Amino acid sequence: MAYAEKVYKVKNGKATKQFTWRVRYKKPDGTWGSEPGFPTKKLAEEYGEQQEAAIRAGRWTDPALAQTQFGAWAREWMAAKAPRGRTVTTRWARLEAHILPRWETVPIQQITWFDAEQWANNLGCDDVTATHCLTLMSQILTGAVDKGMILVNPLFGRRRSRTAAAKVEQAEREDAKLWAPPEVVLQVARRAGPLDGMHILTTAFTGVRWGESLALRPSSLSKRDESGYTCPTIVVAEEVAEYAKRGSAGERLGMVLDLEPVKTRESRRQIDLPPFLADLLAAHAVSTKGEFLFMPRGGGHWRRGNFGRQVMRRHADGQKAVTKTRGRAAQPAVEPIMKGLTMRALRHTHDTYQEQIGVKPALAFEQAGHRRPGIKAVYQHPTPEMRRERLDGLQEIYESAMRSLGWATVWE
Repeated sequence: MAYAEKVYKVKNGKATKQFTWRVRYKKPDGTWGSEPGFPTKKLAEEYGEQQEAAIRAGRWTDPALAQTQFGAWAREWMAAKAPRGRTVTTRWARLEAHILPRWETVPIQQITWFDAEQWANNLGCDDVTATHCLTLMSQILTGAVDKGMILVNPLFGRRRSRTAAAKVEQAEREDAKLWAPPEVVLQVARRAGPLDGMHILTTAFTGVRWGESLALRPSSLSKRDESGYTCPTIVVAEEVAEYAKRGSAGERLGMVLDLEPVKTRESRRQIDLPPFLADLLAAHAVSTKGEFLFMPRGGGHWRRGNFGRQVMRRHADGQKAVTKTRGRAAQPAVEPIMKGLTMRALRHTHDTYQEQIGVKPALAFEQAGHRRPGIKAVYQHPTPEMRRERLDGLQEIYESAMRSLGWATVWE
C-alpha cells in the first residue's frame, strides 16, 4: 500500500526544518516507485493510491519513462525499425532538419496536439513536408504508447488545420503544369539522343517511376498472354533506391544506390506497350551494352539530380551560348522546349494521356501501379478490349504528334 514520508530540505549541507512529502508505491515488478515534491501528506498518498489503482487496472505507465526526451526516444525508435533504405533516409532528413531542432529535449508526455500543430504551421518548408513531419512524430509517439511509456498518443488521428497561406500554396501547386504535350516529349527525346531520349520517351508513355525505370533490364521486356490476347509488355519488379545509408544511431554512412523490390503489391506489374514503343525498346535492348536499359555512359545507375541537371535541364530548358575558352569548346545557344520539365512530370504525363483517351479506371490504376480505393477495386477488372483501346489510343497520340512535327522517325 502506498505511503508518504518526509523529505527535509538541505541548505549548506545541513538539513533544515522545512520539508516536502515523497510518496512510495509498489510497482508491477514488486519494486518500490517514488515521486517527491508534494506539499502535504494527503496529496502524496492520493497520488500513490492512484498509481497502484492504475497498476491493478493494467493501465499504468512509469512516470520516469514518460519523462524520456523525445529525441532520445526517436533515435531508439528509428534503430528498432527496418523499412526500405529510402524510407530511412527520408525519416532522418525530416528529423534532423525540422523535428529535432524543436522537440529534441521535450519530454514525450509534455507534447500536445496544440503545440505540435502550431509548430507545423510555422515551419519554413512546404506544406506537404510539414504534414509529413507531424505524421512521423505521431508514428514515433505511437511506438511510445506501445512500449508503455505514455498512455495515449496526442497526435493520433488528428487532422491539421492549415494556414491560409498554405492553402494558397497548395492551390498554386495543383494548378502547376505537370504534364507535357506529346510533341514536347518527342522534341526533348530527340534532342537528348537515342540513349537518354529513350528513357524520356519510355517514362512518358508507360508512367514508370524514376527508381523503377533505372531497374529495367533487357530481360524486362516480355509479353502478355491471357484470355487469347497478346501484346508486348515491360515487367516492373524492382527499383533502384537512392538514399544516405544510416547507422543505428542515425550517423551518415554515405550515399548508396541499391536495387530493392518495389514497395507495394500494385507496383509490381506488367505495363502494356504501344507498338511504336515496343519496337523502339526492342531495338534499344539489342543495342545497349549494359545490364540495365537506361544507364549513364560510365555505367552504374543515374542519380536523380545528375540526370536532371545533365539531361532534363540541358535539353528541356535550353542553354545560352558558350564561348570558347581554354579547356572548353564553344557551344551554340539552344532554345528551350519546355522549362521545368522533369521525369516526375513525365509520369504525370502518362496518366494524363490515359485520361485523355478514356482508359477505364480498372486498367488505368493497374498500369500506373496505384492501389485503387473502394469496392470497385474488388469487382472491376481489366479486359482484353480495354487493353486494346488503351494501346490504340497511346499509339494514336504518338502518330498524331509525329505528323504534327513532320517527322518520320524520332531520331534522325
